[in-house]
Amino acid sequence: MMTLNRSLTGYAGAADRPAQLVAEHSDLVRRIAHHMAARLPASVQVEDLVQAGMIGLIEASRQFQPGQGATFSTYAGIRIRGAMIDELRRADWTPRSVHRNSRRISEAMQEVEAREGRAASDREIADELKVSLDDYYGMLKDSASCQILGLDELFGEDSDPDRLLPGDSASPTEAIEQDQFRQALAEALGSLPERERLVLALYYDEELNLREIGAVLEITESRVSQIRSQAMHRLRARLSEWTQTEAGS
Repeated sequence: MMTLNRSLTGYAGAADRPAQLVAEHSDLVRRIAHHMAARLPASVQVEDLVQAGMIGLIEASRQFQPGQGATFSTYAGIRIRGAMIDELRRADWTPRSVHRNSRRISEAMQEVEAREGRAASDREIADELKVSLDDYYGMLKDSASCQILGLDELFGEDSDPDRLLPGDSASPTEAIEQDQFRQALAEALGSLPERERLVLALYYDEELNLREIGAVLEITESRVSQIRSQAMHRLRARLSEWTQTEAGS
């Protein structure tokens, strides 16, 4: 009987573990929601992000397996953010024409850089698109609204948050692919024009907003937005082999 009681106690503890993890990490959802909302249009409500994030946290609590190379906080953070991103995609306010032009910009960059063997200039990209420089800058401004998700968005809508997590569950082939992608991304980031690289570093590493970056670089907030948008397009172009593989998998 004592053995049975111990077994039942252990079972109850295991069953309660997800609820405990959710209770202990609910503040993480709100922190991520506010951090993400600070970079989104005012039309996005923090509470909508929180609700989506809580679903991600609950799923993480049920699926997390200790000993796979990531703490629960790391795993949950990725799941929470992934759930918020899914919610943003479902409520996408960006016109299809903007998404279409965003793809055109990346394709134009890829064409110019393949032909010239160096970073494409603003003028060269505009010429490849057969638009004026002002129109190109307008396209960058519009496309910035659909780049709210940052580097994760390089993989498009079919990306899997679990690919970011280390662990024993990855097959040898998957582990090699993860390492190769990290190397490709590092090389792509390192080969960006200096100003684009600096803007991304200030935005993602230092977590400055566009206005603060503009003050540091002594340029307008609008110009910072253009540079960041162009940098993201350039990364997409240079990682096209990876993004196409992920989209087709």
